[in-house]
Amino acid sequence: MSTPSTRLPEGRYGRSADERADRKLRIIGGVLGVALIGVVGWFGYDYIAGSKISAQVITFEAVSDRAVEVHLEVHKDAGTKGYCTLRSQDADGLEVGRADFRFDQDSSRLDKVVTLRTTARGTTAELLGCHAG
Repeated sequence: MSTPSTRLPEGRYGRSADERADRKLRIIGGVLGVALIGVVGWFGYDYIAGSKISAQVITFEAVSDRAVEVHLEVHKDAGTKGYCTLRSQDADGLEVGRADFRFDQDSSRLDKVVTLRTTARGTTAELLGCHAG
């Protein structure tokens, strides 16, 4: 004996409530996905293009147990003022010095040797970041 089908005939009564809900969820998901891509794109663009000052450590040398000389190359928009943060660590990896160095010159490219004071002999010089302002 066969069981009668409880399914409605196709196309006779329109879409079911589940199909309508699925369609709405797909539309909402698509809109939210596009918005998320837009937000990520905006932050990525702002991070890359909005950076007005950047630098890199060319060389460094521990000149004493209390100082490390760091040669920085700074790139920035002409007229932009800002600062870069440097730190030094000892042989065990402990931080022995950290300082901000200002760059207020009008030039767009600067080569500068700065002296980072330390509490013990520094074996590294690391650029933590640069900020306009």
